[in-house]
Amino acid sequence: MADILLLNGPNLHALGQREPGIYGDQALPAIVQNLQRTASQAGHSILPFQSNHEGALLDRLYQAQQDQVPWVIINPGALGHTSIALRDAFLATALPFIEVHLSNIYRRESYRRKSLLADMASGVIIGLGPLGYGLALEAICQRLQATGKGATGTGS
Repeated sequence: MADILLLNGPNLHALGQREPGIYGDQALPAIVQNLQRTASQAGHSILPFQSNHEGALLDRLYQAQQDQVPWVIINPGALGHTSIALRDAFLATALPFIEVHLSNIYRRESYRRKSLLADMASGVIIGLGPLGYGLALEAICQRLQATGKGATGTGS
């Protein structure tokens, strides 16, 4: 069994209300609940964390390293385009992660078309709405199984 950290950055607490034409109408608690159900069926658990504060996200990432969390799913929100500190934290912790963006950043403003995390990510899922979180979890579960850390493996 593995704990998978789910990090959500600024403004994602407002999903379902904030610009539903761009981000959809599903609220973050519903997305987390679906992920927790799927993870549980695979023998894993989701550790959800959302903050509008960059430092809180960094602190949670370093705590995940200390706790030996094997994988991270992150929707960094706008910090994905701007935060060198978040990038540096991923470099420092060396935690594998999959980056998720609900909207297609390449169909948006030019400043959103660059991710400071993408080149370090194990994968990037863009523009598929909440489905992107589920696909990230599926990929992680497969990798955990392949490395022997899956539900039938040795644990995390």
